[in-house]
Amino acid sequence: MLCVARPATDAAYLVYHAAARMIYKTPVPLAKMHFFVDTKYSCVYFRVHKLVMDDLRMMRSGHSMTMSNDALIRLVAGAMAADYTAVRRAGAVLADALQESSPETARELRSLLNRKGVALRASGFTEALPVDAKSRFPLIEEVAPPTTPLFIDQRAGAIFTSFLADVAHHDVLTKAGLSSRLSLLLSGPPGTGKSLLAGHVAAHLGRPLYVVRLDSVISSLLGDTAKNIRSIFDFVPSRGVLFLDEIDAVAKLRDDRQEMGELKRVVNTLLQGLDSLDDRAVVIGATNHAQLLDPAVWRRFPYLITLGLPDEDVRSDLWVHFLADPAATPTTVRILAAISTGLSGADIQSVAFAARRKALLAGREVDLADVAAEVLRAGGKLVDDDAGAVRASTIQAAVDEGASQADIAKMLGVTRQAISASLRGSDRHGARAKRRKTST
Repeated sequence: MLCVARPATDAAYLVYHAAARMIYKTPVPLAKMHFFVDTKYSCVYFRVHKLVMDDLRMMRSGHSMTMSNDALIRLVAGAMAADYTAVRRAGAVLADALQESSPETARELRSLLNRKGVALRASGFTEALPVDAKSRFPLIEEVAPPTTPLFIDQRAGAIFTSFLADVAHHDVLTKAGLSSRLSLLLSGPPGTGKSLLAGHVAAHLGRPLYVVRLDSVISSLLGDTAKNIRSIFDFVPSRGVLFLDEIDAVAKLRDDRQEMGELKRVVNTLLQGLDSLDDRAVVIGATNHAQLLDPAVWRRFPYLITLGLPDEDVRSDLWVHFLADPAATPTTVRILAAISTGLSGADIQSVAFAARRKALLAGREVDLADVAAEVLRAGGKLVDDDAGAVRASTIQAAVDEGASQADIAKMLGVTRQAISASLRGSDRHGARAKRRKTST
């Protein structure tokens, strides 16, 4: 699997931000910096030569101060100009600068930046982003870079990396006559990370991410819908990333007999908009229903990533990251990954965060037995909430997935003999049920 995340070490932190976000201005000699791939986890990191480690640590405090001062000035300037985009960008830089010295303040700042701002029309500010002509609601909104790592399998990771490389070297490919549209289509069921992947593309490219708001684009007056789509493509800058989430809402098959002729014209407008974009414009589409898309839409997206439910290796890494609990040993993680078959990354995040919130408010460590029970409940494998039945179901599910009795006992905090007794009880219950079925 490919793990795309912010590096944790001091040196890697500096180099990552210098390369990806252009915050630190003092360059690091390329001869002293290189990428490497950790073969155990297949994670891409930045590694800095040991000789410059001390220099980077000394540079960090000075750069952070300069960066914070610049960001503070830009923050105030953006606020006085009623420019939400400038405020969010400067705020994100400040949050990064505060992350190590004051993580709570950084978290609160990011939370504020993710809130929807009040309407600016009262201040006389004219929004740069396109708006619906009648409702004046924005058709596009700029969203903050993601703070959650991205976990995808090796196949999707290869396409992800290839797409970023083609965008970065677009001029070289164009001169050689090998360039193509910089358009990426993401498909897959809900909760598999399509929106998160789009955010990471923008973050890696150092570009703002503009998300199309379908609730504003689609109008009860279908002629207005086409006008809104044209406004969106008239706006898209070559240095931004346009994200068309749930693109199937405006790109359905034109041979669908149940659709009106006006809706087919909406699809035509979308296709014309995609064709009109600058060859450097990056467009990402996402759909939960790939079978509904018009074939002409597929042809406008030369890069395709299909995101399915995570495999066991990816689920293991998701549990490690989202539980963030020292008690979650490799053995426990293996069991949770095995019994969470069928859950999406969003499902695993939801279960893990719920367990951590419960533990935090109760002033105790995360109860991994409860986590396992919630996994079975989320997967529809647990129908009885009786405590004994829950434990028995958890044990049986873990055994069915190949976990040893010793590992299960360690996770549940019981003896191995208790696990054996539970399994014997389940076997006797199953045998009686089989006899009753045979007799009838």
